[in-house]
Amino acid sequence: MTTTTITIDESLEGQRLDMLLVSRHPERSRTSIQKAIDAGCATVNGERGKSGLKLEIGDVVEYHLDELTAPDEIQPEDIPLDVIYEDDAILVINKPAGLVVHPAAGNQKGTLVAALLFREPEDFAAVGEDAARPGIVHRLDKDTSGVLVIARTEEAFVTLKKAFQDRQVDKIYLAIANGHFKENFAAIDAPIGRDPKYRQRMAVLDDGGREALTKYRVVAEHRGASLLQVRLYTGRTHQIRVHLSHIGHPVIGDGLYGGPTKSPHFNCARQMLHAWKIALPHPVTGERMVFTAPTPADMRKNLDIFAEVADLTGLAQ
Repeated sequence: MTTTTITIDESLEGQRLDMLLVSRHPERSRTSIQKAIDAGCATVNGERGKSGLKLEIGDVVEYHLDELTAPDEIQPEDIPLDVIYEDDAILVINKPAGLVVHPAAGNQKGTLVAALLFREPEDFAAVGEDAARPGIVHRLDKDTSGVLVIARTEEAFVTLKKAFQDRQVDKIYLAIANGHFKENFAAIDAPIGRDPKYRQRMAVLDDGGREALTKYRVVAEHRGASLLQVRLYTGRTHQIRVHLSHIGHPVIGDGLYGGPTKSPHFNCARQMLHAWKIALPHPVTGERMVFTAPTPADMRKNLDIFAEVADLTGLAQ
């Protein structure tokens, strides 16, 4: 096993550990380097390194890559994207239901990331903290449609991540939930974590969950279901689906959380959840920007049912 040693000087100060090794080994992908670091191939001042560690003058980096092989690369794919807005810093799309955002177990191909790598310039692959998720600052579930913002530069990625963490981003969804609600306006403040009995699901937990806050407004009720506008104040996995199921009103079509998957009135081919609108500060100018994702055909068909009893002007646009 060959060990290489690098002492950080002024020319390398502030560089991330993974990017330092990428620059020394351009034949390897960033994903491969990160996995090697995770496997313990690199130390900084004698301690196990982390990919995102920013190096300082005098740090001693030691590493070996000999016995580690590169994983499969994410192959760019020519997948059409519905672009709402783009500039040099960000790309905003209307994600269709069925499109997985990034590769994961069982979904290695046909992802949004593969589409982005095909569409974006070469240096886009290095944007962000994870080579498997370049530019991804927030996510939508596979079968949730709607507006998604992607960072096109490292600076935009860092700024947008902070905006999400500082709750400077407003996210409003449209959801069709089972049943009629007692309250037209309410908040669901209940911590969410991995379901201890069914690991594929998330759940509201009495102990060990992460803070999760959702607020909803009932827009219309008809034929045993309710059309909601839902605002997220935190970004937990499956948050809206878990919270609505927790209060006894699961999303129509969401079989994982108890929502009806058959209905004489509604199209239940997937969960009726659409990321309708997002407002956030532009990562370069700071200007407050609002983006709206038009509702897809299956959602519009279900909205038309509520239009029988309520004025939905603007919601189906």
